[in-house]
Amino acid sequence: MTELSHMPSETETVLVLDFGSQYTQLIARRVREQNVFSVIYPYHVALEKILALNPKGIILSGSPANVYQKNAPLPARSIFSLGIPVLGICYGLQVTAHLFGGKVKKVKHREYGHARLHLDRRDDLFKNLPSAIDCWMSHGDQVKRLPKGFERIAHTSSSSIAAFRNAKCKIYGVQFHPEVVHTPLGSKIIRNFLKQICHLKGHWTPGSFIRDTVQAIREQVKGERIVLGLSGGVDSSVAATLVHRAVGRKLSCIFVDTGLLRLKERERVRDVFKRHLKMNIKIVDASKKFLSALRGIEDPEKKRKIIGRLFIRVFEHEARVIASEAKQSRRLRRRGSTSLTTLSLSKGSAPRNDKRIPFLAQGTLYPDVIESVSVHGGPSATIKSHHNVGGLPSKMRFKLIEPLRELFKDEVRRVGRSLGIPAELVDRQPFPGPGLAVRIIGEVTKERCDLLREADWIVMDEIKKAGLYSKLWQSFAVLLPIKSVGVMGDERTYENVCAIRAVTSEDGMTADWARLPEKLLARISNRIINEVRGINRVCYDISSKPPATIEWE
Repeated sequence: MTELSHMPSETETVLVLDFGSQYTQLIARRVREQNVFSVIYPYHVALEKILALNPKGIILSGSPANVYQKNAPLPARSIFSLGIPVLGICYGLQVTAHLFGGKVKKVKHREYGHARLHLDRRDDLFKNLPSAIDCWMSHGDQVKRLPKGFERIAHTSSSSIAAFRNAKCKIYGVQFHPEVVHTPLGSKIIRNFLKQICHLKGHWTPGSFIRDTVQAIREQVKGERIVLGLSGGVDSSVAATLVHRAVGRKLSCIFVDTGLLRLKERERVRDVFKRHLKMNIKIVDASKKFLSALRGIEDPEKKRKIIGRLFIRVFEHEARVIASEAKQSRRLRRRGSTSLTTLSLSKGSAPRNDKRIPFLAQGTLYPDVIESVSVHGGPSATIKSHHNVGGLPSKMRFKLIEPLRELFKDEVRRVGRSLGIPAELVDRQPFPGPGLAVRIIGEVTKERCDLLREADWIVMDEIKKAGLYSKLWQSFAVLLPIKSVGVMGDERTYENVCAIRAVTSEDGMTADWARLPEKLLARISNRIINEVRGINRVCYDISSKPPATIEWE
């Protein structure tokens, strides 16, 4: 696999060093909201890699660890002598104090939740802020003695040193979390670090991203052909449009019907992409292959990996077919033929001697990578493999192009709008790569897929009618592996149970269950039970992420 690096060396970049905080990705997002590109590396990243990145600022994340524990996560001391401004957040402040000779101790009364922060210095980091602000604390350790050359710049009633600085060396630290919404003026603090201390201009925009990415794709593929898996979702649509802008007719889009898609999905994709995006797509019905491969499989990780591997095999086959068709087309044109109707390939087979298409483009996003391999190798635990990442075979026949790999979902939508993609695609809710397989708990069969498709269609229809579709991050149905007793008319029923999942979120990294109106839930439940033969009970999922994930598997 190869990774597309589309950020030119002159791009202003801030490096976030991950010490295992649940908020690390949120820090990166807050930086990007100021039109400054950010990347996340593990705290132990080699100095050579940091120098190659040429960051204009470094932010140290929080951590569940403490600086005095055995094998505490510590960054290289050398990062503080690079002349690059550093901001430590929570544990980042503590580890900075520790490395410079300050004193950090566990306290009797931990500080969690809202706190009133009093600013002792209202310049640089706290410029244009009031003398006291609300902030969010989450720590059981405190800096009790400042390192030499540092001064206190803020305090709370519980923390005598809630923020410090060494202005000469441009090293800053805050005990609270400016990246969370519970610190209302936190974005201004981050902006002050970027603008007042790092002196960044903030030129990273959707337009600059498109320009740089298109150029990077052209340099990587060097005129070769590319295949792209088109699902009809936001990610693949934006990826397809970016790649198409870079290589034009060298891109071939393939839509694979896995049998795990939503109701009428194949027809919708064919219509939208031909009508709006003017792209030629090849539709492949591989539903029998996928359902056969999933027969008897209940473990969610096995499902994901089986789907990922089979997906790639289908792609390799279709890519060879496309390459062969293109080769025969060129031959016919050289012979002066005006018709390509003589092209023929035996159904279900692929040519063996024709040159393969070398590149596969995917709509992998930053959260996909984070959830699959933990934050760029950092200490955070792996949650699940992603269809675009963990499910791929180690020996692929393709080189990967992942133009959206460093973007969050909301950033992808902004890029999509800048590309002129219709709102009906850009604003579509996320749909998992493995499709309904991870929304059917237990074994996946055609019959269970059909049941879930109908129930899910009703959920989406009612959500849209209520005007809530664009306000929700995701809303869908889940088919559970249990049956329940019911009564319909005068007859006893023993049928399936369906769960409804609806969440609000900014980026999918964290999410809260949506407080849907009771009347809406009643309509959804009533329609599913009456219209979907085989389901007699509907439940509503009121779990947030964390501790739960958005998808059930």
